[in-house]
Amino acid sequence: MPETIALAFIPFLFTLIIRYRHYFLLFYRAVLVRRLQDCLTGISREERAFQYVLTHAIPGDPHHILETFDQWCYHCEYLSNVGPHKGKILDRLIYENTPLTVLELGTYCGYATILMAQGLPMGARLYTVEMDPRNAAVAEKVELIVGASEEVIPQLKEKHGLLKADFVFMDHWKRCYLRDLQLLEAHGLLLEGATIVADNVVFPGAPHFLQYVKTCGKYQCKMHRTSLEYCRDIPDGMAELIYTGLD
Repeated sequence: MPETIALAFIPFLFTLIIRYRHYFLLFYRAVLVRRLQDCLTGISREERAFQYVLTHAIPGDPHHILETFDQWCYHCEYLSNVGPHKGKILDRLIYENTPLTVLELGTYCGYATILMAQGLPMGARLYTVEMDPRNAAVAEKVELIVGASEEVIPQLKEKHGLLKADFVFMDHWKRCYLRDLQLLEAHGLLLEGATIVADNVVFPGAPHFLQYVKTCGKYQCKMHRTSLEYCRDIPDGMAELIYTGLD
């Protein structure tokens, strides 16, 4: 009897593996390979990527630096950069909006920071916030603020001189999206008409954030359907919001 039950589950197990094979592959690349390489090299995945970029990228060429990051992520180890496909969406939005004050939540290795910085008009300023000092140490220096977003955001005006942002890019912990957006609202840091772009709202997902921005009446919302960075078979999306300032 137990053997019969076990045999009955085999087709279900195979179906499960086939259906979610891309997610299993992501787990292998993002978690298992990372832990193995951490043990073998004694340095973090981000530091390994940075060493690769320093060795292979053309110094001073932002396009080649980003391409080298992409090569590492496709062929060596997975990094949760915004990536080339969603990067085109972000680059286009920067070009269309020509913001003068940009706030990035989640610097990580500086991929999106480089992407946005090269598209900003003269005189624009980019403030980027990173909680992990190890990641901040390898990020492209723009106006780097090291600290947890919930601690940094209330101090942006007085301590860092950011009065109002007209473009915000969110790519840090997804569970923090809603809290930090509400902090930006509460401290009056969003210019009316400001654009807010939030990455990975489908996978890993930010359901409470999406529910809020769609129902609170303060935002015009648009979803850019795409795929997870460096994993074309895993659906993802970027949320584009326009802050109306209306309750």
